[in-house]
Amino acid sequence: MRTVLTLDDAGADAAAGRDECGAFARTLREMHTAECVIEKRDGRLVPYDEAKIAAAIDKAFLAGGQEDGDLARKLAGAVTSALEKNYSGGKYRIEDVQDEVEATLMRVGFTDVAKRYILYRAQRTKVREGKTALMRTFDEITNADARESDLKRDNANVDGNTAMGSMLQLGSAAAKSYNTLHLLTPDQARAHSEGWIHIHDFDFYSLTTTCCQIDVDALFTGGFSTGHGHLREPQDIQSYAALACIAIQSNQNDQHGGQSIPNFDYGLAPGVRKTYKKLYTANLYKALRLLLPEKDVEKDDIKALLGKIESAQGAIPSLDMTEEYRAKEKEAQAEQS
Repeated sequence: MRTVLTLDDAGADAAAGRDECGAFARTLREMHTAECVIEKRDGRLVPYDEAKIAAAIDKAFLAGGQEDGDLARKLAGAVTSALEKNYSGGKYRIEDVQDEVEATLMRVGFTDVAKRYILYRAQRTKVREGKTALMRTFDEITNADARESDLKRDNANVDGNTAMGSMLQLGSAAAKSYNTLHLLTPDQARAHSEGWIHIHDFDFYSLTTTCCQIDVDALFTGGFSTGHGHLREPQDIQSYAALACIAIQSNQNDQHGGQSIPNFDYGLAPGVRKTYKKLYTANLYKALRLLLPEKDVEKDDIKALLGKIESAQGAIPSLDMTEEYRAKEKEAQAEQS
């Protein structure tokens, strides 16, 4: 028994007929495309799937704030028809399919959508090429000898022939690939790869700033917080030196790169001054107890004396002891007596 589809002028019957004819046509196309294959870039053959083409077109529409799944499916059908017309054998290269999507979008007037699809395609190509380059890098790190590989000798502090050295380099290569593909603009990535600019320690680009100069003078003045407590301002050179080491060590745990104290001598000078003042006070007390025992001087008396000179005159004991300071000291002693 044969079923004959007639399209008359009655609206409902005509619409129903068109729907049935459309469904029949889609069925025939699906039967045909089921036999077609896509040749991937790595040579693999996978079944042709018109739904994937429709999804890619729909993403291009969505990128412009439009959403029309039915239209995307119709355009995907047009792409399939064009492929059947322009290529024989039922095997299409992935580039052929993408070219036909662009051509179809342009042909029916969706130039903006075509541009977005082209940009999306270029981005995917960039990611794909980055992954391929990363795999080549991984292969060299895994198999090459450091004596013959500039890549494995990239960091003089890492032995690229050891297990942990290779693991560090694998992680570094993956981080650089991610940063290039996802964090830099195309212009920045090109400038870095071509050597117009150099991003130091690029593998840590997304994690932290790199290298730090610590101003210990500003850090120590008034004390500072370690995150777990507060340290008062150091009072002698030993404390200054120890805390300077702790500051470098603590910062190194949280930040990549070199840590330095560029004003080391100036930054620790207050510690020298405080230490000298402390030793001067102790030795002056000893001298007075030895030479003038009848005065019965206490160490607190010496501290008070020197404190009075410092607060009133702004002068403190120093290696370069001036006659002016000695005069002030004698004057203060006389007043105290």
